[in-house]
Amino acid sequence: MSHSVRIGVAGAGVFGSHHAAKYAAHPGAALIGVFDPDRDRATELAARHAATAYSAYSDLLQDSDAVVIAAPAVAHFDLASAALAAGRHVFVEKPLAESLEPALVLERRARDAGVVLQVGHQERYVLAETGLFDRDRAPQVVRCVRECKGTGRCEDVSVVQDLMIHDIDIARRLTDAPIKSVNASGDFNDAEAEITLIDETIISLKASRRAAAPDRRMTLIYDDGVVEFDFFQRTLSNSTPARLRAPISGDDAPLAFKDPLGAGADQFLHAIREREAPMVSGADGLAAVEWASKILHAMSLAEHSGEQTERLRA
Repeated sequence: MSHSVRIGVAGAGVFGSHHAAKYAAHPGAALIGVFDPDRDRATELAARHAATAYSAYSDLLQDSDAVVIAAPAVAHFDLASAALAAGRHVFVEKPLAESLEPALVLERRARDAGVVLQVGHQERYVLAETGLFDRDRAPQVVRCVRECKGTGRCEDVSVVQDLMIHDIDIARRLTDAPIKSVNASGDFNDAEAEITLIDETIISLKASRRAAAPDRRMTLIYDDGVVEFDFFQRTLSNSTPARLRAPISGDDAPLAFKDPLGAGADQFLHAIREREAPMVSGADGLAAVEWASKILHAMSLAEHSGEQTERLRA
């Protein structure tokens, strides 16, 4: 592809605005337009970047080489499916889809069409840049906390699919072993899960979007030490022999540390030009949705079990 990649953005909300700004400023891309059912919102965002506001999504697809889907999760399948049917490369914010079956369909359609399908699990870029994925061993224990105050955004899906899914993606990439069992509890906005893999690795996940203060941490316990990340404070501590790259904050930090969203845009454009699988592919997004589905199922079982116990006590 010799020309700048023509990018369309579907969704003119907060995340759509962030994505639009990245591609409008990127030397390898041309932001051609924005689609949103809210015409005024699409018009405002498009005008900000001298792009076109599209009233029909099909017209945006016709004029684009690739589309970035930053709409609510419940719309991901329809928007991505139409883009893939048109032969367009697709970047879709996490989760890939709101449930397993549509995620399976999207991943298969992207493979059949031979186009790039990338999913917005941006914390993966941060850990990749540290060199952690280059280790020749997996952690024995993974502990993750991801909490924030309520914003009202992304609440069309559970906190498992909204926040916890970031840590699901990282834990999957670090461990690469099938699930043996899942125990989980919580509700739509607060959830905890403990996953045991077949190699007895333990993964503990906690997520909330009703917390008093933001908190995003990950602890990785290896047989030769401990690695701890604070994604909110942008700090890393490491007692293992691994020579992890740092700092993860400050002017000298790589793009993935300073601007994960920008790093994702670089990844997407590179994958399109080189016809390569991106770091977070459709298959990765599908696997994360599968883990999230297992957690949600375990939460449902725990809720119904608790209700049954209360009825018996009564």
